[in-house]
Amino acid sequence: MPLKVIGAGLSRTGTLSLKLALEALGFGPCFHMMEFVKPEYEPRRMLWEAVRDGEEPDWEAMFAGFASAVDMPTSLYYRKLSLAYPQAKVILTVRDAASWYRSAVATVWAAAPLGQAGAPGAAERTARVKAATIREVGFDILEDPRNEPLTTALFDRYSAQVKRDIPPERLLIFDVGNGWEPLCAFLGVQVPQIPFPRENVAAEFQTRFAPSPRS
Repeated sequence: MPLKVIGAGLSRTGTLSLKLALEALGFGPCFHMMEFVKPEYEPRRMLWEAVRDGEEPDWEAMFAGFASAVDMPTSLYYRKLSLAYPQAKVILTVRDAASWYRSAVATVWAAAPLGQAGAPGAAERTARVKAATIREVGFDILEDPRNEPLTTALFDRYSAQVKRDIPPERLLIFDVGNGWEPLCAFLGVQVPQIPFPRENVAAEFQTRFAPSPRS
């Protein structure tokens, strides 16, 4: 099935809430970085790693069975995906840059093993992710997470780049705090009679990705 919705928003901009909302609206299953924690998705993760290392993507294999995709690594490839799926709509999830920075520091960059400098192969994996980021979006959004002014400026620059790349009639700039109405209007569906999902706050992320106790 072709992708109907492409999420261009970076991690920690409400992407898990968006995933659950899209699935509730009939645009699922929705691929999210969380899929990589499932053992059955190991072959799919290897496909993504090949693309990260510069190989040509096999989008059909990566997204087989999914009607939408959000979060990283999908968001880094929004340009290529928007061309591969010209009928798909693009959603850029946004939040205040300073708030995003605090959330990312407490979650994504603190998670093990990705943020564990001493983990085997960590330096090489980080270098490959940075190279892929520069190749796809033109600059390194992971430049130096310890530098808040630089990192928040890059976050804003990324959002501005998405707005330049995607035609406005095809793009929704979406703050998940605004709930169902703008999302449903953009997708052309009715507002459901259920609360908008509020998922993956910092405390939940830390619990989900907490390092395993050492023996």
